[in-house]
Amino acid sequence: MSSYEARFKVWRGDAEGGGLEDFTVEVNDGEVVLDIVHRLQATQAPDLAVRWNCKAGKCGSCSAEINGRPRLLCMTRMSVFTREETVTVTPLRAFPVVRDLVTDVGFNYDKAREVPSFVPPDGLGPGEYRMMQEDVDRSQEFRKCIECFLCQDTCHVVRDHEENKPAFAGPRFLMRVAELDMHPLDSAAGSGLDRSRTAQDEHGLGYCNITKCCTEVCPEGIRITDNALIPLKERAVDRKYDPLVWLGSKIRRRSPAS
Repeated sequence: MSSYEARFKVWRGDAEGGGLEDFTVEVNDGEVVLDIVHRLQATQAPDLAVRWNCKAGKCGSCSAEINGRPRLLCMTRMSVFTREETVTVTPLRAFPVVRDLVTDVGFNYDKAREVPSFVPPDGLGPGEYRMMQEDVDRSQEFRKCIECFLCQDTCHVVRDHEENKPAFAGPRFLMRVAELDMHPLDSAAGSGLDRSRTAQDEHGLGYCNITKCCTEVCPEGIRITDNALIPLKERAVDRKYDPLVWLGSKIRRRSPAS
């Protein structure tokens, strides 16, 4: 096994402030950035704070920014960098720092609670749901999300404009709205909930300008923009501005006595 000495810059600090600290650390074949962070903890910086869990790219815990790009520490191989390159590891920029590489991602859980859940269809019990396979496949892509929040971090609406956060759910949760809106068994409309309208009015869909940066950083390869956000925008526009859709909604709302 060959090894070499790599140069690292790691952000150290807390909510009050901090900065980059230089390290020279051993790297072995096949290692990922999280391995190197653990080696720094073991040999040079025992108080370095980092969040991680599975080390298999499935829990989403070890999100950070590596050379300015949102990535999972456990899925970023050292082999993608040259031996002469300095690797810079910083916390997610869109969220408040707790300490070192750990950020407070509570914003995302607040947004998750704002999305109304699946509304079961009337008259069907557990085990009686039936769906076309293509509808299952379409939803399954979105269910691959590991909630690493890299898409939330890279979205410039969240990342560069703190003032947008109260009105904007971010790509991860607009994707959830889109999944439910296209779900053939979701009965939200029957209960008076228009998901495409709430996406626009309550979750800030209009802020998204489909730059596809969220798709580019997704470690699961979910096509967030093409398969969720753009179709959701199209449905929202149709339901709000298409005169035939508007007329149809008015006819359906008429009472039998009218």
